[in-house]
Order: sequence, then C-alpha cells, then structure tokens
Amino acid sequence: MATFKVESEQHGELNCWRISSDRAELLIAQQGAQILSYQRVGEPPLLWLSDQAIFRQGKSVRAGVPVCWPWFGNLQRNPASVQAMYRGEQAPAHGLARTRDWQLLGVEEKGDDLHIEFELPEAQGDLPDWPHDVELKLHIVLGGDLTVSLNSRNLGNSPVTISQALHSYFAVSDVRQARVEGVEGLQYIETLADWEQRQQQGALGFAGETDRIYLDTPQQLSIVDPHWQRRITLTSDGSRSAVIWNPWTERAKELADMADDGWQRMLCIETANVWDDVVELKPGASSSLQVRIGSSAI
Repeated sequence: MATFKVESEQHGELNCWRISSDRAELLIAQQGAQILSYQRVGEPPLLWLSDQAIFRQGKSVRAGVPVCWPWFGNLQRNPASVQAMYRGEQAPAHGLARTRDWQLLGVEEKGDDLHIEFELPEAQGDLPDWPHDVELKLHIVLGGDLTVSLNSRNLGNSPVTISQALHSYFAVSDVRQARVEGVEGLQYIETLADWEQRQQQGALGFAGETDRIYLDTPQQLSIVDPHWQRRITLTSDGSRSAVIWNPWTERAKELADMADDGWQRMLCIETANVWDDVVELKPGASSSLQVRIGSSAI
C-alpha cells in the first residue's frame, strides 16, 4: 500500500498543494487546478516547471498542465460554433478556466493510487460572457503513472460547443535531441506557414520553432529522449487532435516567464479537441478528455 502526504504551500500569490508518495511527487495550484510539476523519485522531472515561472493570480503558470477550456488558443481561430458560445468583446487566449480558482472536492486513497478531484463552480453559469451551465471537473490519479481527466457535463437546456486541451509541458534533456513518435504520416496544420495543411514524414524532430496541430492522432504518442534514456508515453482518450509546440530561441526571448534557453528543456504535447475535433454537448450529455502520462527506459 502506497502512503501519501498532502501539504499546503504558497507560491507567490497562488495556493498550492504538494502531494508526495514513496514513488512520486506532484505540485498542484488551486488556480486553474493546474498541475505545476510531476516527478518520480530518483528520476528527472516528467513535467516541466519554468525556472522563471510567475505565480500570479489571473496569469497561467508556465508549467505542468494548464487546462484550456471552453476554447483553445485564439478564439477567432476556432470554429464558428465555438466562437458563438462567447458573448464578450476581448476573448482571452486558451479560454476562461486556467486563471480561475477551482474548488478541491477531495483527495482519496484507493489501493495504491491517490485520486484528486477539482471542480470549477463558475462554469455553471457564472463565467464572464460565457452564459452556459456546465459541470466541469478535473480528476487526477497519482499512481504508477499520472492520469488527468477533464470532464464536462451540460446541465443546461441548449447544446454547448467547446474546444479544449490539457496543455502539457514535458521535461526533456535537450529538445534538439528529442523526437516524437506516433505522428508518422499524419496530416497537420502548420500554423507558422499560414495554417497550411501538410503531411508528417517520419518521426518529428526539432530544429526550429514548432507550432503544429496534428489531426486524427492515434491514442498513443511518445517523446524519445536519448540523453536521459527515457521514453515518455502519452495515452489519450476522448481526443483526435494534438498540438505540438516549442518556442525556440527568438520566441523564448519574448516570454518573461521563460529563461532565454528554457526552450531547450521543454516540449509541449497538448492532448486536445481542436480544429474539426470540437465537442458538442447536447443537454444532459457528458464528455471526457484524458491523458495518461508514463515513462520507461530505452
């Protein structure tokens, strides 16, 4: 039986919880129900936390797994059905959920796993300029792997259409040596070249800024890191799209919460419902977006 310890911590302006066991350690912020870091005992971190992260209310932390909901990225790049849900003028990037305080519903041991559940009560009709009634919960399981599930249930009388992502920042020894497997042959949107649709040839390596939306993705993608002799495996459910992002040199210099060389140590693979993979929730309907994060030696 695993033993778990849960401690409250303050990081800058943010309330956080550090959860540790004899196998792993997890740091979670109340704002955004955002996982900030995840590391197995005796191993390099699996999720990346920026050295220059800013812990400020109203600002998502450059780290871990920000929750993008009820839209992903620039709202104007979303399908009309997602845009129509929002009534405001200025739509913040990546939606409304990642900068609001979530409620911790419970922490429960079940066998060798620890289950942590958060809810965003404001999603039930109280998000600014988004007048819909959705029960939104984030369920985290800390066990041999880390499983994160974002669950939406439409409590209202009208359909609700969303895009969303678990915007995961993974830790790598050097992104220039890493590669992503599982994308071979996939169609993708190259956002850095006028949003052209292209086809991936072979595994994905990195030699410059990368910002791509991969379409009809398989259930499993992996990051191969030769220097750390590690394969990080992402197993998704409820998703047919993935966003792969690294800012590289020039873009990183523009980010106040990332060291100029921070791009070398991180890679985002975002388990998502974006582009034509959006979610329509009829009244009473539910959906779940899930990723299980594991690793093994290579």
